[in-house]
Amino acid sequence: MHELSIAQSIVDIIGQYVPQDRAAEVRTLRVRIGPLAGVVPDSLEFCFGAIVEGTPLGQARLQIEETAVQTECGACGKISTVDGMAFACPGCGSADVKLVSGTELQVVEIELADLKAEVI
Repeated sequence: MHELSIAQSIVDIIGQYVPQDRAAEVRTLRVRIGPLAGVVPDSLEFCFGAIVEGTPLGQARLQIEETAVQTECGACGKISTVDGMAFACPGCGSADVKLVSGTELQVVEIELADLKAEVI
């Protein structure tokens, strides 16, 4: 289950960008995952929750954005979303396509709590 090491890497990324004294303020991590990244989103969420439980990051939750597989045709230049595993241009039928998205595995946003709004 490599999702555990990916979840730990996400925690490490938080440590790079959020000062340790503000770690408890982390609420949401938006992660972009492509279907060809080889990551099971539910497993990643589970592993992340297990790693942060009982730590200052315990309130943090993953928000996973799944992307589509897209190709660009070398013959006609059309960018198309791929359904299934048919890697051919739907416009001209050419098999000369290159992958332009679908392998992403990125932390795209770290959201912190607004402490001013929470103080009443």
